[in-house]
Amino acid sequence: MIATEIYKKETGLSPFNVYDEYTYEYLNWLQTIVEERYEPTILKWIKVMFEHAEKKQWFETYWSFDIHGTISKPDYRKDNKEIIYYPYAKETLQLLSKRKDIIMIIDSSSYPNELEIYKKEFAKDNINFNYYGENPEVSSAKGSFGYYKTKFYFNVEFEDKAGFNPERDWKFIYDYFLNTNYKPDTNWSTKTDEDYHNK
Repeated sequence: MIATEIYKKETGLSPFNVYDEYTYEYLNWLQTIVEERYEPTILKWIKVMFEHAEKKQWFETYWSFDIHGTISKPDYRKDNKEIIYYPYAKETLQLLSKRKDIIMIIDSSSYPNELEIYKKEFAKDNINFNYYGENPEVSSAKGSFGYYKTKFYFNVEFEDKAGFNPERDWKFIYDYFLNTNYKPDTNWSTKTDEDYHNK
């Protein structure tokens, strides 16, 4: 918790060794202030990425999502593939599903039969991923943007093992998409028009 780190710097004490109600109230207040001012790294990246996309005039951007520990709380029961959404994960994914400029891709180690179950569950919640485990829209065969035989292309990655905090970060992404005015021009090109490797 960020508040406990600030408390340690301010007082030189560990809050876990102080048990009075004033310390507890102060930590709660401090955590509220921190959360109001905190902007997750992924949201900072999304803003930078959209600025870059606008400069390059890319209409589509590609968003990769892990399922377990990112969208859904982990549930390793073999016969139960229920999606237990983190706070604001469902609402955010529903917003993103409505945007034609955002291509949503699931990148999961789930077995193919499990992914079929997840597809149906997401569809029930009006969440529509374009691809599962691949991005055929950007490839070395279609253009010179890069080599994507063994790794698919994406602009944004939602992955708990890469630092995404699903308990906290979804709300910031949700609020951003409720309020952003960024809308790319449908006449903009796709990434296959790039010529980075030809120069």
